[in-house]
Amino acid sequence: MLRPATLADLPAFRVGHAQDNRAATGCTAIVAPAGASCGVAVRGGGPATRETDLLKPENLIEAVYAVVLSGGSAFGLEASCGVMDALAERGIGFALGTACVPIVTGACLFDLLIGEPVHPDKAMGRAAAEAALAEGYDGAAVTQGNVGAGTGATVGKLGAPEAAMKSGLGIAALAAGEVVAAAIVAVNALGHVRGADGSWIAGTRGADGRVMDPLEAFAQAAAAQAAAADAPVTNTTIGAVLTNAALTKAQATKVASVVHDAYARAIKPVHTMNDGDAVFAFASGEVHSPVDVVAALATEAMEQAIRNAVAAAEGAYGLPAARDLA
Repeated sequence: MLRPATLADLPAFRVGHAQDNRAATGCTAIVAPAGASCGVAVRGGGPATRETDLLKPENLIEAVYAVVLSGGSAFGLEASCGVMDALAERGIGFALGTACVPIVTGACLFDLLIGEPVHPDKAMGRAAAEAALAEGYDGAAVTQGNVGAGTGATVGKLGAPEAAMKSGLGIAALAAGEVVAAAIVAVNALGHVRGADGSWIAGTRGADGRVMDPLEAFAQAAAAQAAAADAPVTNTTIGAVLTNAALTKAQATKVASVVHDAYARAIKPVHTMNDGDAVFAFASGEVHSPVDVVAALATEAMEQAIRNAVAAAEGAYGLPAARDLA
């Protein structure tokens, strides 16, 4: 039977945020202290990623120690170095003689056009990792909304910049029997976000202040060349699914690929040339389950997490959130 769960049901993983609200940016560290299998699927046309080649099934590395979701566009990749330092100091990673090398992968979204010109750096990455590894950590208490990688996230950028809306970071988790799957996602989409009832709950706002139909907004943007292929990559939805299932790298890669279905269900348009959409699948391996069950559970969790990212967001930086329209 399908039932709700939380990050506390996945003790092999720890999640921590760090952010700079003035700069409208932040990062989220998802740490597996004992290491976990990891795969990735990138569908957007403008990704900013780190160490994703290592996740290919044919390559050597079998255990990853952290996935970092970050703002700051390509500048934000620096945050992963701070996570790596924090883990190495604690002996988390591959022991190679006197050295400890934690494998840290991740992806970034573009949030440079709001807030101050500051991006996540090593210090912020370290702070996120330390929050994840802090004594007294409670997975059920990890926050959503304008936090971590979702601090500067926005959606509905098919029109004028002031017609966009504030989004954020969302979390959702589900369990079926012993298998648990959780999703963490920073929703910074070019397109609109659809509610469970099919309505558009966040996106480009029209002259009346309401969310427009995305196809109408997209057509207007195309006519004005606002979404031209050579425009700056100002978007990207980045997320990770965590599970206690036993998955090989190849299986984790397949799960990550399937979970993009959640992006397509909840975001329109998605996977455009101006998005760097990516999904990581992180598997700790305590429970054996068919891969298709894990993928279906993770996809459902991700769809809920995308909606939670919009619902939990608060209006900021001159942009309203979904709660403000309601």
